[in-house]
Amino acid sequence: MTVFYILALLFLALVIIIPLLERSKVRMSEEQMGKLGRWVWPLVMILLITQLLYLVFAG
Repeated sequence: MTVFYILALLFLALVIIIPLLERSKVRMSEEQMGKLGRWVWPLVMILLITQLLYLVFAG
């Protein structure tokens, strides 16, 4: 049952957030997106390593 609550919350968030983002006047240039994109993969790797360490030592 908890999964359905989580899915409903995510769907509701999408219904609310997507129209707000579409109306937003903030636009990013290619250069800004490139700079931001450079940070994504290292942060994802740090997150995965942190989760792995948590599962190994907490489990």
